[in-house]
Amino acid sequence: MNDKEFLETIVKALVEKPEDVVVERTIDERGVLLTLKVNPAEMGKIIGKQGQTARSLRTLLRIMGNKNNSYVNLKVYEPEKEGRPMSAPTSAPMPRVETHEEVDDLKL
Repeated sequence: MNDKEFLETIVKALVEKPEDVVVERTIDERGVLLTLKVNPAEMGKIIGKQGQTARSLRTLLRIMGNKNNSYVNLKVYEPEKEGRPMSAPTSAPMPRVETHEEVDDLKL
């Protein structure tokens, strides 16, 4: 099973409308990027509390990538945020996002 099929299988088991799950796979110099699209009403199930579900999916995909000597990352497509400027800062801190350089330094 490849990384795309793996992600589709897990996400389809989490949502109530599996027919709306779409995974696009692209490869560039940084590695593999999987873009996940789900029904907007089920976005919360994929992201999870404080991003825990999405973070767990990314961890599993990175493990699969390590097995194949490649870097695999996940982007959850959020249509309401695409093309819009970021909102004003709130009192809650923004979650830390790993950069490719930080991961490369880990020699994964």
